[in-house]
Amino acid sequence: MSGLALVKVVKAHSSDTNCCAFSTSLLASCSGDKTVRLFNLDDFKELSFSPLLGHTYYVHWCCFSPFGTMLASCSTDGKIILWNTRNGETVAVLEHPSKGIIRICAFSPDSSLLLSGGTDNCLCLWDVNTKTLIRQFEGHQNTVAACTFTPDNNYVISGSSDGDLRIWDANYGQNKCLYLDSECNDLGVSALVISPTYGSANPNYIPDAISHKRHFLLATCGADNLVKVWDLNVFPEVNTRLRCKMTGHTAKVMSVAFSIDGSLLASGAGDSLVIVWNPILGQMLYTLEGHKRYVTCVAFSLDGRYLASGSNDKTVRIWQLDDTGIPCQQPAASRESSATAVIKPSAPAAETTTPKECHIQLLSDWSIDEVCKWLENIDLKQYCDVFKENHIDGKELQALDSKHLTSDLGIKPLGHRQKILRGVQMIREQGFYTATGQPTDDTVPDEYLCPITREIMRDPVIAADGYSYERSSIESWLRGGTNTSPMTNAPLTSNHLTPNRSLKMIIQRLYNL
Repeated sequence: MSGLALVKVVKAHSSDTNCCAFSTSLLASCSGDKTVRLFNLDDFKELSFSPLLGHTYYVHWCCFSPFGTMLASCSTDGKIILWNTRNGETVAVLEHPSKGIIRICAFSPDSSLLLSGGTDNCLCLWDVNTKTLIRQFEGHQNTVAACTFTPDNNYVISGSSDGDLRIWDANYGQNKCLYLDSECNDLGVSALVISPTYGSANPNYIPDAISHKRHFLLATCGADNLVKVWDLNVFPEVNTRLRCKMTGHTAKVMSVAFSIDGSLLASGAGDSLVIVWNPILGQMLYTLEGHKRYVTCVAFSLDGRYLASGSNDKTVRIWQLDDTGIPCQQPAASRESSATAVIKPSAPAAETTTPKECHIQLLSDWSIDEVCKWLENIDLKQYCDVFKENHIDGKELQALDSKHLTSDLGIKPLGHRQKILRGVQMIREQGFYTATGQPTDDTVPDEYLCPITREIMRDPVIAADGYSYERSSIESWLRGGTNTSPMTNAPLTSNHLTPNRSLKMIIQRLYNL
């Protein structure tokens, strides 16, 4: 057992902390004390206009819009409140037609839609701009406890306290369930989340040339004390396939969250523990202790620096991660009280079907020798000579298809060709693959354009005025001796720039930059 960098224990709430969420500059939390609170990430001090007051009962959930300009919260009072994160003012109040308890809400990746679910067993889809209900998804037989959008904005995933998982079409007006897994988590689904980098969520992902397969990595948790990781396929057919069950918690798992690069998965449970996992390999990495009661929520910051956990002990604990995304250690003198981390051995999870990881380098950077080493790893060493003769390096490997393997490299067995193509696909899914491309859409939303150059941002950062700019453009602006905002002309309080990772990922996904 060793010390962990617990940098802050937030004790602002007077009742259970039910949810916590990050934007690029803020931490939000909500509670049974009927409040939503906002804190700066720089020092974790509460904002002057916090707490946000408007709910009359227990607040179950809160989430930021992808651009961080809006916060949604939902409550036992049957209301969803949209808040302006700049001043704390109420933007809108939404209610399900049934006026029932709202347990969960989620913004779409492009910020245009809001999803909500509750004890009326119904999912509601809202237009964020018009603040109107677009349609309802009906089919669950019990409380909708978890919901999210796929990263491509096209599908809705939901889970209920009955333990079932359903997939719906988010775009084309179809209210019919596209897929049902009636036994996702025994005794009830508590939470679900999709990796921001795996499979089709990776902005550099290239679909299989034959099947055009689109898929994601889904994690669920529930009252069966398990965290489950699934392959979520949405095209050419909609279904899920269990990759692994991860055991370690001894009570109901109440929350799961992926890190911003998808390399870590955190879970919180009724055993008062937070566990950090490797979701690809299905391995437990760390057990974080310190909470005195149920851990109701976990969330990673968008800059990859922090993991937050909230609990029925009324606190939010902020754990610091190092540059590799691993919880980092500190001398005992610098820790908050009673913070510990148990380092677990890397052992395969039970019932795992996860493929073996092949390499930790970008595929496009592989040398010919590294390609041959990879062939040895997948038991196809007999083809190393022909790959060397044809100078197949990483860039060439990623361009191969079945026809090239047969006619140009003389690989006749169908099983061997498929093994090579599946192996390359697996590397792409794990994110070790890059591709370049240029946007072809001339109608780019303003949110993706730098206010200074009016060009699509490749490295967006948030300045002290709260607006996002292309890093090189705002740095040039500041170097020129101008200390005012390009947007408001008001003085900038500092020259600090915060990477807008969520916006960068959206732009990369949409425009292949």
